[in-house]
Amino acid sequence: MSVRLPPRGFRTPEVRVPRLVGLMAVDARESARARGLSLTSPDRPDLRLAVVDHVVRQYPEPGAEVPRDSLVYVWFDLGEGGGGVREPRGPLPPPGGLTRELSEPHAPGTALLACP
Repeated sequence: MSVRLPPRGFRTPEVRVPRLVGLMAVDARESARARGLSLTSPDRPDLRLAVVDHVVRQYPEPGAEVPRDSLVYVWFDLGEGGGGVREPRGPLPPPGGLTRELSEPHAPGTALLACP
């Protein structure tokens, strides 16, 4: 039994999606382009300007067979202050807020001067 290989330069209509999670944006774009795929990102409308952001999620999953010229959706780690789920993070600051800052050390029995 012999295995038939496609002729040189033949492009299959289906391609496998590469693993893009963990790659920087520039590397993810290049990896997708090499397979005949395009990237899009719901959280980065300026995806073409993204360079060092790291891919944290992708759809379709790596290894999935998709038609050539398909879109692969990727999401990025935007770092502190970026998008994503905002949930309470512990430990929470002690209660009291600014009232804790009002007590300033001063000599006992002296009044605080008010600013005009």
